[in-house]
Parts: sequence; structure tokens; C-alpha cells
Amino acid sequence: MADSSTLSPPNPEGVRMTDVSKKSDSARTAVAAGRVHLGEEAYRRVREHDIGKGDVLTTAQIAGIMGAKQTDKLVPLCHDVTINSVEVDFTFNEEEQAIDIRAFAKSFGVTGVEMEALTAVSIAGLTIYDMCKSVTKDIRIGDVHLRAKTGGQSGNWKSASENGS
Repeated sequence: MADSSTLSPPNPEGVRMTDVSKKSDSARTAVAAGRVHLGEEAYRRVREHDIGKGDVLTTAQIAGIMGAKQTDKLVPLCHDVTINSVEVDFTFNEEEQAIDIRAFAKSFGVTGVEMEALTAVSIAGLTIYDMCKSVTKDIRIGDVHLRAKTGGQSGNWKSASENGS
């Protein structure tokens, strides 16, 4: 049985939402990515639009956009961000029998949209899983990561893989 002291929050003062009241509004963008490994049969059936629940990628695209818009309700301490644009797109990855997911989020405000882009990718991936689980349960969602962001106090940022490293 676990020691009861491990159940206490590490910060005795608790957690808090970051105060962004002194930050300036600016244009902000974020790009996130991830991958859903489907395996041979599910991959083929998604490509051929042969999944019983319907159009997998259109449904996952809508779910990703909806997820981005609900990030502050899904992730504790995230600010409610006014999103100006969310795009979710997919690329078939034949070699990996996977679907690569990319999400782009844009806003104008005092805090960034990295969490919204990451949430869009995650929810899109979960939706692909849900729609394909009747074919196989051996589906892996992974490599969800931020690829780039612009705006804000910390400025622009790109992951090392985006910089060609």
C-alpha cells in the first residue's frame, strides 16, 4: 500500500492559475502534431472509407476542432482563450500504417494557444481510435508534441526537429 504522504500535493500552498492580467494582447499561433498507429487492416479500411461508424477523418477533424475550443474545461488551470482559427489535418503514413495529425491554432490575446493545438491533436487521435476500435484494439496514439509557436512574451519558438536538427 502506498504511503499516504505521497497523496498530498507537492506544493503545500496549492495550485493556481497563472495571472495574465499584466500581459499585452498579441497575435499568437501554435502548431502541434501526433500520430495514430492503426496497423494494416484498420489503416487500409480508413483509406478505403470502410469503417462502420462512417468517415473517420472528417469526424476526427470536427472532434479536434471542438476539443481545442473546450481546452479550458478539459485541462485544469488553462485560461479560456478566444480562438480565431483552428485547423486539423491528416496525412496517411503508409510506411508506419499510421495517420499523422497536425493542428494549427490562432488567437489574439494575452495567452498562447499551445494547449489548444495539443488538445486538438489529442482529441482527433482519440476519435480515430474510437472509430477504428471495432477493427482492432491494437491502436497506439503517440508522439503528441508542440512543433512551433509564435507571439507572446517568450516570442517565437520551433522544436529542434522543425529547425532541421
